[in-house]
Amino acid sequence: MATDSLQSLPLEQQVGQFFYIGLPGTELDTETRALIEEVQPGGIIIFGRNVASAQQLRGLLDGVRELLPTNPLFGIDQEGGLVDRLRKIFTPMPSARTIREHGDLAASRALGRITGEALRILGFNMTFAPVMSIMTDERDLLSNGLYSRSFGRSPGEVLGYTTVYLRGLQETGIVGCLKHFPGIGAGEVDSHEQMPLVSLSHDDLVAQDLAPYIELFQRKDDRVRCVMVSHGGFPNIDITKGVTGGLLEPASLSHNIVTNLLRDELGYQHLVVTDDLEMGAIAKHCEIEAAVVRAFLAGEDMMLICAHPEIIRRGYHSMLSVAQADQLPKDRVRASLKRIAATKAIIKPPAVFDAEKFKALSDETAKLNEKLNYKYGGTI
Repeated sequence: MATDSLQSLPLEQQVGQFFYIGLPGTELDTETRALIEEVQPGGIIIFGRNVASAQQLRGLLDGVRELLPTNPLFGIDQEGGLVDRLRKIFTPMPSARTIREHGDLAASRALGRITGEALRILGFNMTFAPVMSIMTDERDLLSNGLYSRSFGRSPGEVLGYTTVYLRGLQETGIVGCLKHFPGIGAGEVDSHEQMPLVSLSHDDLVAQDLAPYIELFQRKDDRVRCVMVSHGGFPNIDITKGVTGGLLEPASLSHNIVTNLLRDELGYQHLVVTDDLEMGAIAKHCEIEAAVVRAFLAGEDMMLICAHPEIIRRGYHSMLSVAQADQLPKDRVRASLKRIAATKAIIKPPAVFDAEKFKALSDETAKLNEKLNYKYGGTI
């Protein structure tokens, strides 16, 4: 896909490109079809509620693809461990923590490769992994839901394991997404419930949580093509009066975080997406109509709205109204459309659906679990 091709779309479809949306169920029924045709989203994210069988899931994605004017991004949170959307149809995958505890870099690469090959068979082109949080012994005691999802206790560990994971994953043709920028491992709560506060200074953040991002961004192989921005609050680097949380706004809605830090200071120039804008960290403080516009103006390219069709529609029509009123900066619109198109230009078409190969990959995962002494829910 040419990087300027999306700019020739009608305005309604251009705005649709900025949305990465969830679907209600397992079938392309009347409700789902109407949602897709109304929003014409740039991306679709799949959850466990959308999964009944491998063949059903592939059929759902193929059906969605046929409805849209441009090839969509198809994403999924397929991390392994606690966050495993395919466990109904595929051997549960090991957690990042299990792999790190075994000191097994080869297992990290194998997890990436198996994940990528399985997702290609199902019709995906992206996964929202790996998690880049640094989980020290002290941070393990926090209730932020990240305990088993991180590859490391230090910047070096996270960098090492995520590098080989990404290599295994992306050599299959699946695009990875680093999350949750700029790092919420030090947050005391889960952003699904409320905004986690990370009270690190700018220098401490650079030395710790941002260090693996910085190293990967500087590599010349252009390995990182997507970054997800968290809903964390960073009081020591991003205080804005009169917005969400009193003195703070979530990183996902913050121009200071998305544009000034991620793009300008760290030099990252590829696709940026929000975490789910239906999470409590956003929803308890900000209506979706305002959240999508604030996220876009902060510098986000695509906004994830993952669950409710009504909220998806409200977000889309809010953004469309602002665009129709000529209140979105044209350079921002062009820049995001260009980055979305550039991402779509590198994705691979889905692999041929092969049930036998899918089962073989599932069996390979079982052997990997045995090697790691891993059983879903933790280590043996």
